[in-house]
Amino acid sequence: MPVVVVESPAKAKTINKYLGSDYTVLASYGHVRDLPAKDGSVDTEHGFDMTWEVGADSRKHVKAIADALAKDNALILATDPDREGEAISWHLEETLRQRKAIKKDTPVSRVVFNAITKAAVTEAMQHPRQVDAPLVEAYLARRALDYLVGFNLSPVLWRKLPGARSAGRVQSVCLRLIVEREMEIEAFRAREYWSVTARLVTPRGQEFDARLTQLAGKKLDRYDLENATQAEMAVQAVTSRDLSVTSVEAKPASRNPSAPFMTSTLQQEASRKYGMGARQCMNAAQRLYEAGHITYMRTDGIDMAPEAVMATRDAIKDRYGAEYVPASPRMYKNKAKNAQEAHECIRPTDMSRDAESLRISEADQRKLYDLIWKRTIACQMEAARFERTTVDIGSKDGQVELRATGQVVLFDGFLKVYEEGRDDDAAEDERRLPQIMQGEKTDKRGVTPEQHFTQAPPRYTEATLVKRMEELGIGRPSTYASVITTIQDREYVRKDKNRLFPEDKGRIVTVFLMNFFRKYVEYDFTADLENQLDEVSAGDLDYKDVLARFWRDFSAAIAETSELRITEVLDVLDEALAPQLYPPREDGSDPRSCPLCGTGQLHLKTSRTGGFVGCGNYPECRYTRPLNGDPEAQGDRILGVDQGDEISLRSGRFGPYVQRGEATPENKKPPRASLPKGWSPDDMNLDKALMLLNLPREIGPHPEDGVTVEAGIGRYGPYIKHGSVYANIKEVDDVFTIGMNRAVEELAAKAARTPGAGRAAAKPLAELGEHPTEGGPVQVLDGRYGPYVKWGKINATLPKDTDAATLSMDQAVALIAEKAAKSGSKKGAAKKPAAKPKAATAKKPAAKKTAAKKPAAKPAAKKAPAKKTGT
Repeated sequence: MPVVVVESPAKAKTINKYLGSDYTVLASYGHVRDLPAKDGSVDTEHGFDMTWEVGADSRKHVKAIADALAKDNALILATDPDREGEAISWHLEETLRQRKAIKKDTPVSRVVFNAITKAAVTEAMQHPRQVDAPLVEAYLARRALDYLVGFNLSPVLWRKLPGARSAGRVQSVCLRLIVEREMEIEAFRAREYWSVTARLVTPRGQEFDARLTQLAGKKLDRYDLENATQAEMAVQAVTSRDLSVTSVEAKPASRNPSAPFMTSTLQQEASRKYGMGARQCMNAAQRLYEAGHITYMRTDGIDMAPEAVMATRDAIKDRYGAEYVPASPRMYKNKAKNAQEAHECIRPTDMSRDAESLRISEADQRKLYDLIWKRTIACQMEAARFERTTVDIGSKDGQVELRATGQVVLFDGFLKVYEEGRDDDAAEDERRLPQIMQGEKTDKRGVTPEQHFTQAPPRYTEATLVKRMEELGIGRPSTYASVITTIQDREYVRKDKNRLFPEDKGRIVTVFLMNFFRKYVEYDFTADLENQLDEVSAGDLDYKDVLARFWRDFSAAIAETSELRITEVLDVLDEALAPQLYPPREDGSDPRSCPLCGTGQLHLKTSRTGGFVGCGNYPECRYTRPLNGDPEAQGDRILGVDQGDEISLRSGRFGPYVQRGEATPENKKPPRASLPKGWSPDDMNLDKALMLLNLPREIGPHPEDGVTVEAGIGRYGPYIKHGSVYANIKEVDDVFTIGMNRAVEELAAKAARTPGAGRAAAKPLAELGEHPTEGGPVQVLDGRYGPYVKWGKINATLPKDTDAATLSMDQAVALIAEKAAKSGSKKGAAKKPAAKPKAATAKKPAAKKTAAKKPAAKPAAKKAPAKKTGT
């Protein structure tokens, strides 16, 4: 009975259902080996030999596979059909051979399928092959490159830039995109321009709008009306003339549907329509693939199998009628250049099943499947047909001309099912114009000037960032999600309202790399390296040659930079950032002069939280402001005097704060208080500052024991204190107004929530039910550091941007398994139901997989198979 190995238990369960009892299907839980996070794991002196190590959490999975092979002497490697999947199969085979679990007579084969359906799996089993060496070599090259960059460049960052976390081959280039966009926005200066629109009426009383396009016989460009005066003159020119229709032109037009999804376009559309991040999108797609609902979701291909095309056309005919089916199938050319990406598009495995008929319970999976199904159906539908009408209206003397445009949908075609989202606000004009004929006069109901300003380029969303990376040839389908996630996890970038903002430390790292390692963050260089890896996967290039060329120059750059002192590095960065840090001042004074002491010069400084601007006269002058702070608005100011002390508002590296007096040799740390969240520096006055400086505020003696009850603002926000008991309160303003009655109530409520206090436990945010494999209740609770999943004695904090209300059992189990792996806990200490006699081996909770790990990570940090990553 052959042993079939896949990555995840969910995939194993689905495949086992199709193969039946003739096969033993086991999961590897992702990669079983990785490079140890220590020097020498890639031996640059001896042909780039790599030292591999089986992770602690993978040993039990390898043992289970080896034990199964002892009984069933045949191994079938059925990991995913891409470079990463090929690498997992290679690692498994190598590891099992080292354990002597694979004997001389053990047949080992490799099978791949693009969809987990009975037909696809059965067909794959009939066409086994060996592990593809070029694909494995491409993986080895990528993994070695990531290790060499991360393991050698990150320590340079740690030494030269306090607060920097790490650097990566692709992530640093991705970060550069975001930082450069922010610099474009900061350097942008809006330009004013005006437009003029007339409200016109046809002889039949129908109104429509027309825009002024020609004035004084000259075609108007965007900036020809620069101010209100010129706009008003244009209004008078239109108002003072009679207008009539000079031409009416109606043209037929059509619009074809978009191609079916590949990885990048799926991530972009999921972000546009549902606000899904790249990681969130790929997690949902992974679950859909493992359940057999969609084809493989990491692909650069947009072609469809002929049988899928015919099934799609049949579904269109059945649902929408024959008029929506084009005469011949639409064929989309695959632009993939190598074997790894030569897969089908992402499509449903059964075109007759829409999201409603599948009854998918998990919200993200349901929305994503609906998106994939609609896009696939639409791509084989008839084009949408329109009639686009252009009407020109002018004066007899030819001095003014206006234009109105409109569009009428004659046949909706694919738009009946699906329309692709947009990254900007541009949209086709779909207004329907009234009946109008050439030569007819039009009356004016009004002529309106409108002021406009040019807009700065928008910050990237995850969708537009993926699109830009794809355009530049940076990264591959399996890397987009992990790269974007990594730069957020390392706090180089923050996501706010779906837009990506660079943090100060991310900006500093980027400028450092641009000045000392420019070649390695160049877009062309990174794209060319990706192309070389593609050539390796196609068997056209030796991967060790790629590594040798890269290492020769990179090691020299590392050695050169290592000799620099921190002050030298900061001087270079200070000069590079000068246009952003020290813009010209309105009064013409030196932009670098300290606004507080007037004698010191401002300089770039670094700290564990990133960079900031500070006065060179430190410690005599303690002026500081953030990198992205407005030099004018962020300057310190005196709010008033209290008891002979000046009360000032200042800006520090951790944000704005108020201070009493000045630092002196006798009083090195004068009283200070940070502005609480929601308080704007612009609104600060003396009274507000004194309120903060006088905290904590005494409310009075507790009615039960007489111990003083206080209100204050601490590290975790506003609170009430009674002895050693602290109770958080929601509003900052309550600190200054709360009375004894409510304070006692809040303290009592805190006691009721405290375990062991003899009172009712906190009510869970959600009850997810019994753990699917181990038993015991799984709950979502609200804790001191935010919501978390609780199972037995395991508490797993929810990741950022995860909605506790919509958390699924699958997500909870993955978080529990990840936490258990980190803490070394085998079980959740939840009492399990008695095992049934046949359940000799209880299944462990599914754990997430991080395939291509960060070089600095510990070897034991292998996680669940939810997705494959790479940097």
